[in-house]
Amino acid sequence: MDAPFHLPKEALMTMDYVKEVLDGSPRAAARLISWLEDEDERGHACMEQLYAHTGKAYVIGITGSPGAGKSTLTDKLTHALRRKGLTVGIVAVDPSSPFTGGALLGDRVRMSRLSTDPGVFIRSMATRGFLGGLAKATADVVKVLDASGKDVVVIETVGVGQDEVDIIGIADTTCLVLVPGLGDAIQSMKAGIMEIADVFVLNKADHAGADQLWAEVTFRIEQDASIKPGSWVRSVVKTVAVEDQGVVDLIVAIEQHRHWLEQTGKFQEQRRQRTRQETLRMIHNELFRRVRQHLTDSGALDQLVEEILNRQRDPYSIMRELLGNVFNQPVHL
Repeated sequence: MDAPFHLPKEALMTMDYVKEVLDGSPRAAARLISWLEDEDERGHACMEQLYAHTGKAYVIGITGSPGAGKSTLTDKLTHALRRKGLTVGIVAVDPSSPFTGGALLGDRVRMSRLSTDPGVFIRSMATRGFLGGLAKATADVVKVLDASGKDVVVIETVGVGQDEVDIIGIADTTCLVLVPGLGDAIQSMKAGIMEIADVFVLNKADHAGADQLWAEVTFRIEQDASIKPGSWVRSVVKTVAVEDQGVVDLIVAIEQHRHWLEQTGKFQEQRRQRTRQETLRMIHNELFRRVRQHLTDSGALDQLVEEILNRQRDPYSIMRELLGNVFNQPVHL
């Protein structure tokens, strides 16, 4: 059905992009992702129409310390998925440039062979100071690739060490990449990051110390299994990504985890919890944006800061007052 003639130009533009994304246009997907990264209202308008077409893609997270070989592993994993006839979207989160704020695009260089494959869409994203190993718009970008028809979406985190737990809020299966010789297992156990893994990937398994790392991780898994009976018993897969070794075993482990999620009902439960958290996060972000914009545009923020610094007012009562005005009712702590 043709759009009503009285719709504004901006609305017609977003409708065109929505249709093109649903038709699998990489150009339209790239433009929409840019809008989302820039917090452009056109991006949000498109997402409102696209959301009903999401939820079909399976999301795989690849996370781990810098130098663990995540990009090479993502590249080889994608080639293996393509050989199975699956289309793949890749979201490669790179560190931000301290000068431009843009992504350094190291992952795009490593995956250059995939860039000519029409069944693969690669997007490098800058963290732009957002912590947790992901960019702020990552979840929305996954939805765009999902709506565009990708069977699998692979997210490679930035590799910030022990702070990459945000990936579990997006991925259906999270793969934690460890390598021998860097003390990953010991440090991860201390930080608790090992709890986010559904599959452990021992990359560079041809290096010295691989067997010791295998023993440490396996021991940890056995401990957890005894404490949490009935839970998913996490897999350990050895790979040598640069030689394309062990990648098929990794896919098998991911498929086994997916089967377990679906058989136990955890898949829907996991997505329900994720939707709850995402909804609250979106409300929080938009509420904060509106309050900040109002205070900044009106000049009230500078005045409040001066009053707080001079101890004429306190931030606690100001917070209650502002939220009370927003909701038109007193806020009780």
